[in-house]
Amino acid sequence: VDRSYQFKDVLILAYQSFGVLFGDLSISPLYVFKSTFSGNLSNYQSEDVIFGALSLIFWTLTLLSLFKHVIILLNADDNGEGGIFALYSLLCRHAKFSLLPNHQTADEELSTYHNPRYSYRNPQSLTVKRFAERHKKAKIALLLLSSSLLNFSANRYYLQFSVRSAIEGVKVRSSELHYGVVLIIACILLVGLFVLQHRGTYRVAFMFAPIVILWSLSIAAIGVYNILKWNPRVYKALSPYYIYTFFRDTRYDGWISLGGVLLCVTGAEAMFADLGQYTAASIRAAFLSKNFASVSTSFYASIPDSLFWPVLVMATLAAIVASQSVISATFSIVKQCYAIGCFPRVKVVHKSKWFRGQIYIPEINWVLLVLCLAVTVGFRDINHLGNAYGLTYMSAMFVTTWLTALIINFVWGQSLVLALLFALFFGSIEIIFLSSSFIRISKGGWVPLVLSVIFMLIMFVWHYGSRKKYLYDFHNKVPMKQILTLGPSLGIVRVPGIGLIFTALVSGVPATFTRFLTNLPTFYQVAVFVCEKTVLVPYVPQKERYLIGRIGPKSFRMYRCIVRNGYKDVQKNEDDFENDLIMSIAEFIQLEAEGSGTLEGSVDGRMAVVRTSEKFGKRLEISELERNGEASSSMPPTILNSSKSHILQYLQSTYEMESPGSTLRRRVRFKLQPDMNYRDPNVKDELLELVEAKQSGVAYVLGHSHIKAKMNAPCLKRFVIHVAYLFLRKNCRAPAVVLNIPQTCLIEVGMNYYL
Repeated sequence: VDRSYQFKDVLILAYQSFGVLFGDLSISPLYVFKSTFSGNLSNYQSEDVIFGALSLIFWTLTLLSLFKHVIILLNADDNGEGGIFALYSLLCRHAKFSLLPNHQTADEELSTYHNPRYSYRNPQSLTVKRFAERHKKAKIALLLLSSSLLNFSANRYYLQFSVRSAIEGVKVRSSELHYGVVLIIACILLVGLFVLQHRGTYRVAFMFAPIVILWSLSIAAIGVYNILKWNPRVYKALSPYYIYTFFRDTRYDGWISLGGVLLCVTGAEAMFADLGQYTAASIRAAFLSKNFASVSTSFYASIPDSLFWPVLVMATLAAIVASQSVISATFSIVKQCYAIGCFPRVKVVHKSKWFRGQIYIPEINWVLLVLCLAVTVGFRDINHLGNAYGLTYMSAMFVTTWLTALIINFVWGQSLVLALLFALFFGSIEIIFLSSSFIRISKGGWVPLVLSVIFMLIMFVWHYGSRKKYLYDFHNKVPMKQILTLGPSLGIVRVPGIGLIFTALVSGVPATFTRFLTNLPTFYQVAVFVCEKTVLVPYVPQKERYLIGRIGPKSFRMYRCIVRNGYKDVQKNEDDFENDLIMSIAEFIQLEAEGSGTLEGSVDGRMAVVRTSEKFGKRLEISELERNGEASSSMPPTILNSSKSHILQYLQSTYEMESPGSTLRRRVRFKLQPDMNYRDPNVKDELLELVEAKQSGVAYVLGHSHIKAKMNAPCLKRFVIHVAYLFLRKNCRAPAVVLNIPQTCLIEVGMNYYL
């Protein structure tokens, strides 16, 4: 990732970051003072107490937001990307903590696998080996899942908390306003926010930065106005001495109020999580120019009468902008959990052709809406809502602190003492805040804990079942010697066309393939075993995405394709995947003939990275044909020349046109380059056979698994597999839907798995 930005570029990125990163930090004045002085602390009205509360807010913001996140954590990027998964990815690559079972040595040759800043570190140091042997992957995985769930819960509570806090200002001027009116307005805003998610945020994102900037200037001006009007000596609160006087005078009540103080740093995690959209320099510049300008602002009651309603409208808009960034962050967390096999299959929609990180997940969107409405209606007291939000948010920050300590030691190569000092210094501060929040569990804090446990169980059950299923496939794959004894025809009838057999295995032949041949002794002329897997890097460059190899001798016409995706990659068009696959295989055939690939007769040859983006159009010519659905309704569907009967082709095209929700499929025709010279005539024959097979049609072969526990399995294992995992499988997206495979090209092979 090129990070060589000029000063002008840094300023532009800093401006853009206002609308995405700093929305939730900027609206904290709406609720921090109100939550801090709720309860018994409202009885303390001395100047020392008020200055002490302000000093606590200032130094909390300085230590946890500025020093921890802006100065230290922004340096722990993964090829320019931030967030909890960036930390986990770095640990996996340097200390071997990966949850993914199909890692290959070739993955370590990716250009994004090694960060140049960490290339001089020794990932196999004695300390790393000992730690990995003792702790394996379980504890690091537990930290990852815990932080993801806590961030998910915190984001969910932040939505209604920020919107409610903005609307609650109406009650300052209309004290007789019924609580139900505020509730209805909040629910309407939340419903509208979630309903519009499917349209994508990039359409209105250009308005986010001006709204947040105007809001920040407004609260800064109101803060200066109140300082000059009420108490110009407030600057004394910057002294940490007033923190001592605060606890000296308030004691237990002051400690309880820390649950409100911690709300001033909500949003700090977003600076690191969305680092990939900006740069560390631009985020630091934006943070220093904005956040300390509004630290002295307090309540709606301090707003001058003439400015109250404009400021209220601006606060509501700022809350909506902040909520939008939180929703986008939630989609990103779920997508990354799904990528590493810790969340059920969901539909990920890429909403912008300009910004690769803009995604939309329909299932999560509607689940969030239902949960937000339930919490909004259920929590009548907004302070209880703040208790729940503060508890989950500070818990997530605490987990991030310990993961960062591991980064300092294992990835940055610093001493264990320095890593422990970091963890103990910031961890002790967060523990103090957490201890105050735990006292409030009975006042709303228990709800996020219960929901976090539920989602933790969902993620654990899905990962457990998926991993057991992979291990079953791995131990029951077919030996290559058995395939080779069958000869080039595999002992069956080979028909024209290409069969794509999807599997999670990166080597060997899956049992799904042999089961298909047992029940239907025929297969396509060209067989390609496709494995789509996640590599623990943010993005895999398109030119390094495909890893192509050959299975058996050349006469078998069997290939293996491993499609590598980063944990933040989103595939936009499955039609391009099909065409890219054909081009990659053609390129591999030519590279193999030039001496870059495997030798004739190899059992399961080594893989070759096919840099497709550099070679497209050199081996095969592509001509675009008319897409399904673009023809006039009075005209018959376009029929390609292939081995299929005209009736079957007509029915397939009609089905694709009339199926509800079907997408237009890109149709192309391949042919050999007429002026291409081939050293080996067999290469031309193989390429020609590949082109003819593609013209005949492509079929997708997927396993339709039935998971069962063994008869002698423990009761708990039987419950997890037969009840919990089976329920999740039945209520998540089918693999064919996630891969966007048309029903007319899909073949499912039933398999029983006894785990």
